[in-house]
Amino acid sequence: MMDISVRRVYDPPQDSDGWRVLVDRLWPRGTSKAKARVDLWDRDVAPSKELRGWFGHIPERFPEFRERYVAELDANPAAASLLEDLRLRDRITLVFAAKDVEHNNAVVLRDWLLARLG
Repeated sequence: MMDISVRRVYDPPQDSDGWRVLVDRLWPRGTSKAKARVDLWDRDVAPSKELRGWFGHIPERFPEFRERYVAELDANPAAASLLEDLRLRDRITLVFAAKDVEHNNAVVLRDWLLARLG
């Protein structure tokens, strides 16, 4: 089974990360491309600007954010494309910039991908 983890871009990359995919629409502040060590920046799978603005990283909004973001992913050709790319990998890490490691788009995207990979 595919192993998908999530990690903050500000945490040091690990050899065990496998293929590292940055899943934020904006490049993380204060981080160089060399330091981030991402294999792919897939900004098209990130939540829409409108959804990101509404969520505002307010934990109480996370359940509704999850529902809305899953709906966006279901309709997003970039998410389907990422899913196909992942079928070629054994281990990937979704990289994100948010401070909250439990309530962010990478967590939702990981769950969405795992559900579709079966």
